[in-house]
Amino acid sequence: MTRAKTHNKLFRRLPVLVAGLFLTSLLSACGQGDGKDDQQSKVEAEAAQFATQPVGKLQVNEAENAPKKLLALSSFQPAAKKAKVLFELPVWEKTPAEIDASATAAMAAGDKQLDAIAALSVEASNFTNTIAALDDASYPVLNVSDRIDVIRETSQDKAMRDKALEASKKIQAWYVAAGFREDVYKTVSAYAETKPELQGEDALLLKDTLRDYRRNGMALPKERRQQLKELKTELNNMSLEFATNITEAKVAVEFTADELAGMPEDFLSNKELKTDKGTYRVKANVTWQYLAVMQNASNEETRKKLLTVRLNRAKGKNIPLFTKMLKTRAHIAKLLGYDNWADYRIEIKMAKTAKTAFDFEQRLVVGLQPKFDKEIALLQKLKANETGNLDTKIMFWDVSYYKNILKKTKYQIDTSKLKVFFEMNRVLKGMFGIFEDIFGLKIEAVEPGYKWVDDLRLYAVTDAASGDPLGLIYMDLFPREDKYGHFAQFGVTTGKLLKDGVYQRPVVALIVNFPPATEDKPSLLKHNDVETLFHEFGHALHSVLTQAKYASFSGTSVPRDFVEAPSQMLENWVWDKSVLDRFAVDYRDPSKKIPEDTLDRMEQARLATIGTWYRRQLSYGMLDLKLHMSTDEKDFENFVEISNRIITEVYLAPPKGTAFVASFGHLGGGYDAGYYGYAWAEAISADMASVFKKSPGGLMDKAVGKRLRDEIYAKGGSREIDKSIRAFLGRERSLDPFFEYIGLGDTK
Repeated sequence: MTRAKTHNKLFRRLPVLVAGLFLTSLLSACGQGDGKDDQQSKVEAEAAQFATQPVGKLQVNEAENAPKKLLALSSFQPAAKKAKVLFELPVWEKTPAEIDASATAAMAAGDKQLDAIAALSVEASNFTNTIAALDDASYPVLNVSDRIDVIRETSQDKAMRDKALEASKKIQAWYVAAGFREDVYKTVSAYAETKPELQGEDALLLKDTLRDYRRNGMALPKERRQQLKELKTELNNMSLEFATNITEAKVAVEFTADELAGMPEDFLSNKELKTDKGTYRVKANVTWQYLAVMQNASNEETRKKLLTVRLNRAKGKNIPLFTKMLKTRAHIAKLLGYDNWADYRIEIKMAKTAKTAFDFEQRLVVGLQPKFDKEIALLQKLKANETGNLDTKIMFWDVSYYKNILKKTKYQIDTSKLKVFFEMNRVLKGMFGIFEDIFGLKIEAVEPGYKWVDDLRLYAVTDAASGDPLGLIYMDLFPREDKYGHFAQFGVTTGKLLKDGVYQRPVVALIVNFPPATEDKPSLLKHNDVETLFHEFGHALHSVLTQAKYASFSGTSVPRDFVEAPSQMLENWVWDKSVLDRFAVDYRDPSKKIPEDTLDRMEQARLATIGTWYRRQLSYGMLDLKLHMSTDEKDFENFVEISNRIITEVYLAPPKGTAFVASFGHLGGGYDAGYYGYAWAEAISADMASVFKKSPGGLMDKAVGKRLRDEIYAKGGSREIDKSIRAFLGRERSLDPFFEYIGLGDTK
């Protein structure tokens, strides 16, 4: 998922948001809701045979796949100079005082540039010193803010995290205040009145700037503007607090070995989980631990207990906080003349209105009903057979477990055994090679210099043909205490054409949480983890391949209901045998590859339970829209009850007394009234993937890859997104590939 912030859109590109979530996220690992439920993936009988073999080759294989000699960033500077780009790492803040100083200096620099815009006369005003200058004014603040965001979510020092949160609140307030500067607005308005003849990205920047000023209430009377400013500042602070409460909610459940019956050996042998009492301490907030238990623990009470704790992990703090947020959002929407917050938020997205978004979700809910009913009946039969109770009902906490049973029995797929094919270093190397071939890139390990964690990695992305440096990608791969607990791309330095004609190439960070290596095994990923990695790396490519002139349009600064599409599309690559054969081999015996019939059965398993998967995600999207389409304060007080009712109607009833929405990070900011965007974007991603699938080279077609790079990744938000999509597709959009992907066929 791409981490999205709550800054005033007037002065920034929309970065990336995970919402706590990542991964269950509708289509993002980036993870919505919880994490992408492992809908597929298991090994067949012969894989089981390999799983029992000794690990004597481990050291050799690890040595082969681990990053070798690291390049110095200085080695790229001649090429950077020739290409007229800045290709450098940021200077990271290492103390709370440095965080404070950086934020203060950046905001002061921004204010100085805004003052210069405000001082311009109509005669002296032009596009460069007025409209483009707004993008320039926010740029130092944006980059500091992005760095601080990474620090807040990854630092092992509580004082650093606390100071980062404090600085983030100050920066949020700065963005709000900047958007309400009447003196700057007057200069911009006066320039716009001259009816300048602009083209392309320049024309779009002016159009969006005027639109955002309108949405910021600058046409309102001064008194109401001040009220709006105060409300937006308050909302931004609450959004930060909402996300922080989720991140800091460390909740664990202690289980006996009997209570964890059914768990794979590598889970039970993990020293991180064992206590001195011989029990196991499972962290409900750590996605990989949570999913492992939900998919494998045969004890129903164990699953229910862990789910309950996870759903309630931020309940105490976030329930009263979110009530205030809903009221504040509704108040802001009313002041600006919108019917509700959802209409306000969706106006600038592809859907344009809340009704369009809700109708899209409702169409899928209805279309999936027969398939959903059939799948639930099948899972219920499995539960009845296992428990001996013919009257049993499938519960919320049962679905992942019995999906796993279904894969193991009917499709003979075992996720835990399939992991031997996905040793992390080999997966990374294989993924890099695939995207190098498709997009004409070169990806190399680079010495990262400053490290916020010892095992931090850094990769340089360059153009294979020209050698031009394109971007830098940090990878923080493993979970740890106080680290962001899901999967997401974070911005670090945004791409932008600077005043001197030199282009600042982007820097991003992938913050993920893969299972760490154990004493006798390397880090082994599930197929779902690999899918997530390809997805998140898609966000990184979207960022680093940008050619947009302005930070406001750089990389993933596209409509929120499209931003997931380019990365969701890349998930298709991990379902293709020819692609997987490039890296998916048994780490103990590289001659062993995933059998083709295993992949066939994985695909069958995916389709067999895709209805329940989508109905769960659609329930999250619909509750998000319902809450934000309301203007009734009673709904804001009773949002937990309303949300649980919608989840129950569309999916299954959550455990009594739970409040999923309190830990639903997307609601905090960035994806509020926007969770529908995952399904919306997936429909587009399926359409885009169909172009590859129908091409002569299939998923590895270089001509299509170049078109994707040029028309989607490079453009970012620098032109209307529908134009970019048409340019890539070579036609108008179609829903047919999406319906085919989810096994529904043409529903028109």
